[in-house]
Amino acid sequence: LLIETDGHPAVVKEEAEKMEAICREHGCMEIRVAKDDREAAKLASARRSAFSALARLSPTTILEDATVPRSELGHMIRYVAAVAKKYQLKVGTFGHMGDGNLHPTFLTDERNTDEMHRIEEAFEDIFKEAIRLGGTITGEHGIGIAKKKFLPDFAGQTQMRILKEVRNVLDPKGTLNPGKIFDPI
Repeated sequence: LLIETDGHPAVVKEEAEKMEAICREHGCMEIRVAKDDREAAKLASARRSAFSALARLSPTTILEDATVPRSELGHMIRYVAAVAKKYQLKVGTFGHMGDGNLHPTFLTDERNTDEMHRIEEAFEDIFKEAIRLGGTITGEHGIGIAKKKFLPDFAGQTQMRILKEVRNVLDPKGTLNPGKIFDPI
């Protein structure tokens, strides 16, 4: 868990002390506080390396994102772990806690069609839970083909109708990105 804060040095110091106390209260086994910008950059590089580290563990990694209210992060992290267990999958979850964005990353081999099917089911469970918690099915990766089937559950019928009307005005022949959000005309 990498926690960052910024602002006036006195405020940063106070916030860092509070965060350290909270971490200790909740059983953190090791806590490191950066002493300077160089050390902070070194710690932050570990976060940027999370996906690469996971990618070394299996031939294929399937990463998605879902965003939940920050108050629901703990629940959602536990939920993702439970879903992985339910479908007998390996998962690593990282994200951006400041905006509630999580990146569940399943470790697999895309040649294993049974496991790939279970991953699809797992993401369906995860996206439905994110919506139930008042979150979204995407934080930064967009909808595209992979999440197309979940958009109506998230947006609702009225928003889907409006999206389609706007699409028809801007692209009446359906030539721009056909099939990405709406089926081809």
